[in-house]
Amino acid sequence: MEEYKIRIQNAKQVIKNADYILIGAGAGLSTAAGLEYSGESFQRDYKEFIEKYHFEDLYTASFYLFSSQEEKWAFWARLIKLNRFRKPLKLYQELLDFVKDKEYFVITTNVDGQFETAGFETEKIFPVQGDYRFLQCENACHNKLYDNQEMVEEWLKHTENLKIPKQLVPKCPVCGGNMEMNLRKDANFVQDENWYKQAKQYEQFLDEIEDKNVVLLEIGVGFNTPGIIRFPFEQMTYKHLKTILIRMNKDYPMVRQEIENKAISFDEDVNKVLNDLKERAL
Repeated sequence: MEEYKIRIQNAKQVIKNADYILIGAGAGLSTAAGLEYSGESFQRDYKEFIEKYHFEDLYTASFYLFSSQEEKWAFWARLIKLNRFRKPLKLYQELLDFVKDKEYFVITTNVDGQFETAGFETEKIFPVQGDYRFLQCENACHNKLYDNQEMVEEWLKHTENLKIPKQLVPKCPVCGGNMEMNLRKDANFVQDENWYKQAKQYEQFLDEIEDKNVVLLEIGVGFNTPGIIRFPFEQMTYKHLKTILIRMNKDYPMVRQEIENKAISFDEDVNKVLNDLKERAL
């Protein structure tokens, strides 16, 4: 316990001294915030789908090859509604309150849109892997995304026997082919104009903070896609004299030996760590 208090005090001090905070967030943050990809809520919210398709968790379910588009979009309507179009999750709101007085930016592999829902400035969020809110052409015949919020409501309203009506199946307005979720899972992932705009904003933020007092606040990032956040954050910590890494990760809190003296790691619950940092704020 004493060692944990020391880490909290050290983290509190470097955050206080920081001019900039770069948040890097993975699936572990949404899990800590209450989005369950397995467990009781998954069993409850997807009961009929589990019984029919024998899904074991939401992640693997999202890759399931449905036999029809009607079945596919009935499932995705449920998933999108429960994960994207919901009330802000408390942990994300607390995280915003924690960084709002600093110059901040967010890079995330999460696709649930919770940063935006919680009130983070949209232009300061780079969702690298896509967003549940958007559809794209399955064959990526053009680089435009389509907001699906109204579609989702219609799909849910008219779903019967785990299928949506054939006339509600989305089709590409350009080639007439099937539509797909805008999630990075293959070479057809569409990076639209806004994706490139946010990527540029991220690069500009990195240029701006290079010689400044910076905290890299990495939360819930494992080894699924470490080349997007985890490894670059370690490289920035090693390269830049005034950069400190704070890593919150229940399963993978370890850091490279080369940056041990410039990193603070927590394997405790993210909710507890953020709460303790706020309570002990100077």
